[in-house]
Amino acid sequence: MTVQDIRAFNRFYTNVIGALDYSRHLYAPFTLTESRVLYELAHSPRTDAADLRAELSLDAGYLSRILNRFEQDGLVERAPSERDPRRRQVTLTVRGRETAALLAERADESVGALLATVPEADRPRLAEALHTVRTILSEDTEDTEGSRGSDDVRRARPVDVVLREPGPGDLGWIVQRNAALYAAEYDFNADYEGLVARIVADFAEDHDPHLERVWIAELDGRPVGCVMCVRDDAPGTARLRLLLVEPDARGLRIGDQLVAAVVEFARGVGYRDLVLWTNDILGAARRIYQRHGFVLSAEKPHRSFGQDLVGQDWRLDLHQRQ
Repeated sequence: MTVQDIRAFNRFYTNVIGALDYSRHLYAPFTLTESRVLYELAHSPRTDAADLRAELSLDAGYLSRILNRFEQDGLVERAPSERDPRRRQVTLTVRGRETAALLAERADESVGALLATVPEADRPRLAEALHTVRTILSEDTEDTEGSRGSDDVRRARPVDVVLREPGPGDLGWIVQRNAALYAAEYDFNADYEGLVARIVADFAEDHDPHLERVWIAELDGRPVGCVMCVRDDAPGTARLRLLLVEPDARGLRIGDQLVAAVVEFARGVGYRDLVLWTNDILGAARRIYQRHGFVLSAEKPHRSFGQDLVGQDWRLDLHQRQ
């Protein structure tokens, strides 16, 4: 790998995405930098000018000119920051949000058209290659939950993460990402994908929306995590299933947010106990469960998914407030 290799790739990719003529590429009167500023404002509602300048590595004068234009066009409003009155908080107006949404829609269409030229059989390889680039070039930002990469230069914060209900395609995403990540990180075979597919299919075909739920964690408009809460066979008991956080989104306490959502929901609808089954090799997940008050109730060695594992049952008494 040489400097010229990376520069050659940069020239290739900027041409592919139309970065040099972005306004014409998306049929919109914005440069790539202006579009990025709108994107950041749409996905970080509590952003001030200093945050934008740091996150996008922009010259203060250049950013000020962009924001002045946006304000004149009725796209943004500026006011003293709630966190620091010396700073100026920047928020999108209704028109600004509509503009950002239109740009996002056109960008999705553009990338969709590009992806349509890639054969289905090559798409997993392409996805893994993109993930590899992001991960390797982001390895300097590690913490206790794993390395934090990003598909852009913005440093995400926990406040940027949104928990929502699943939309079309999200249940399939849960199956696909569980299978891919557990194969990559723990060498699980296709038996695990079959298990996840059955769990998801059972939920999709027959679940009580008052007592069972799925949460998708979204960051920058893409799913980066998930968890399920379903009824257990034991009366008054709920089961937490399929907790997952994408490697490049770890470090934002997304796992904690997802587990907290399950605990709050299960307690709110009247379950007495919340249980889960996991394996001892999933150390980060077990630490999350312990932080939320789960107690190990049993463990047993087993051979599953092509591996020798130690299965663990964990239980949380929902009557005990943490």
